[in-house]
Amino acid sequence: MEEKKLDTKSIIGFVLIGAILIWVMYNNRPSEEEIEARKAQEQVEKNRQEAEKDQVADYEEEAESLTDSTARANYTKTLGAFGYSATLSSAKDGVTVLENDVVYFKISNKGGQIVEAKLKDFHTYDSVPVYLVKDGSASFNLTFGTSDNRTLNTQDMYFEPSLSGDGKVLSMKLKASPDQFLEYRYELNPDDYMVDFTIRSQGLNGVLNSAQPVHLDWKLKGIRHSKSITYENRYTRLTYQYENGDNISKLSAGSDDEDTEEDVTWLSYRQHFFSSILIADKPFAKVNLTSKDLVEDENKEAKWTKAYGASTDLELTGGEINRNLSWYFGPTDVKILSGYEGLDLDDSIPFGWGIFGWINKHVFTPLYTFLSSFLPYGVAIIVMTILVRLLLSPVTYKSYLSQAKMKVLRPEIAEVNEKYKDDAMKKQQATMKIYNKAGVSPLSGCIPALLQLPVFYALFMFFPTAFALRQKSFLWADDLSSYDTIAELPFKIPFYGDHVSLFPILASIAILIYMMMTTGQNMQMQQQPGMPNMKFIMYLSPLFMLIFFNNYASGLSLYYFISNLITIFIMLAIKHFIIDEEKIHAKIEEKKKKPKKMNRFQRKMQEMMEEAQAQQKTKGKR
Repeated sequence: MEEKKLDTKSIIGFVLIGAILIWVMYNNRPSEEEIEARKAQEQVEKNRQEAEKDQVADYEEEAESLTDSTARANYTKTLGAFGYSATLSSAKDGVTVLENDVVYFKISNKGGQIVEAKLKDFHTYDSVPVYLVKDGSASFNLTFGTSDNRTLNTQDMYFEPSLSGDGKVLSMKLKASPDQFLEYRYELNPDDYMVDFTIRSQGLNGVLNSAQPVHLDWKLKGIRHSKSITYENRYTRLTYQYENGDNISKLSAGSDDEDTEEDVTWLSYRQHFFSSILIADKPFAKVNLTSKDLVEDENKEAKWTKAYGASTDLELTGGEINRNLSWYFGPTDVKILSGYEGLDLDDSIPFGWGIFGWINKHVFTPLYTFLSSFLPYGVAIIVMTILVRLLLSPVTYKSYLSQAKMKVLRPEIAEVNEKYKDDAMKKQQATMKIYNKAGVSPLSGCIPALLQLPVFYALFMFFPTAFALRQKSFLWADDLSSYDTIAELPFKIPFYGDHVSLFPILASIAILIYMMMTTGQNMQMQQQPGMPNMKFIMYLSPLFMLIFFNNYASGLSLYYFISNLITIFIMLAIKHFIIDEEKIHAKIEEKKKKPKKMNRFQRKMQEMMEEAQAQQKTKGKR
């Protein structure tokens, strides 16, 4: 098909049409007067729209003002003078962060209280940061009366926050007016777990009811941090110092408990290796304390250990309140707690009571701290165990010597048992006569063992509470403050658990060998009526170790394993290289030939036995 081309006539036509359109547009353009009139009309319309906007804004402002007035009236009706605080911009949920290099706090506008306390350098067994306060686990509240007969709670009202001091000082003010307020002042020092906490009021002497004390109430639920919640809960306990610092006491660790105490200087909500402590500048006159056990059984899903509570009254002075307190949120570490001089916060650590606690605090804790400063933590336990056993080796020698003497006398004792098997009184008299002649006391083997008990108990309390062991690994144990695991069981055994720990097994084997060495010879003797079955006891002790220590700190089981192993070697050395039974027998025979003078106790025992025998004969004649 031939393409159609644009000819000359078409071009002329388009040009004429365009010229006509331009001519028409030119002749129809508005005049200067019409342009000015149109601009004036647009300006009038713009002014009208702006006036309408201003009028709407005025209406909205007036409505908002009416709403605020109504709200302020409602707040005043409910909160009295403190209704003013509810109208401030801070009267909404919000938090202020206060932190340093070791601790992180969140303080809420509502209640002015700490709603989150996180320790930066520590983690739980499952690698979660250690929180002492979180998810509503704590509450701090002041209840006070006002002059217009209202009772108010600070936890329900909003405080106005203000940071200063390079972000290390936080003022939380509950205001009754711009110049009247109740203030919580938090001050955090660098690299410190202690927070200075001041409660004071300004200009409230006509607002507060001076006849009614301010009631302080502090509650906290212990957050789980350890692998075994039952083991952690065993060392989670409310501890407090009272009577102007002269006494330390505790609520029950294994059940619900409560107490009322006077002149309390500090109280500690201990969560095993971490503590939340409230310290007073001057003793609280009277404090009601409660502790509720929240752990029913070993459960991997359990979150809380104990629910603590403390309540006390704060007296007003001149209608105002002014108290200087301190919070400690940090590790239950003797090195850190003892650094706060004059407070005795390290007494909140369960070292044990009496002489046991003294040995633990002043001997084993410093010794282990020194050893672990240059040795691996597990090796430090072994070295400390060796030192303890060497220190107690003279006592072990005395005990074994007594057993050797009893072994030498065994044939004579057997003859007496056979001769007087039907007369217990004569058998006892004849046995005591042999002991007296030989210069041997059946109790001489028990006394050395009793002397070791304070050491054993102190160490029993040391390992579960030594913060230095927390999350420190050794061999197959990943945490010496918790149990070691070599196998997970698909089921749970009562008292034993759902895992197998190797250190308790090794310790049980060592104890069994030790018991066989020390009691085996006694079991060969005829079992006397009324005496415990030694064979049963020999197997009972290792069984207890195997079952109950399966959930204890692996560091404690390591100690018992090494301790009994060393004791076995010491006793073998004493038996084969130090004690000669033939010489002992010769010495006993020499003593038998010499006249034996009885001391007052022996004479008294002899008289009592003779008197009992005489009474028995008299009854027989009747």
